[in-house]
Amino acid sequence: MGLLTALLTAPLAPVRGVVWVADQLAEAADREVNDPASVRARLAALNRALEDGEIGLADFEREEDRLLDLLEAGTGPEVAR
Repeated sequence: MGLLTALLTAPLAPVRGVVWVADQLAEAADREVNDPASVRARLAALNRALEDGEIGLADFEREEDRLLDLLEAGTGPEVAR
């Protein structure tokens, strides 16, 4: 039975491989986007943009709230620093 299943599902192996790679990429991107150090860097860039006059106060506050929510949603002691 295992040999028959392997033969019948063999054509799907490339599809399963592509799905696995896509899942790995999505997980890596999610980790990078939600990494506290990355969020802090985006907050610093946001502050510079406000100081340089590239964005308005309303846009700054909206994005700052979103980024601070990301920091608060994280877990672990490194988020509190």
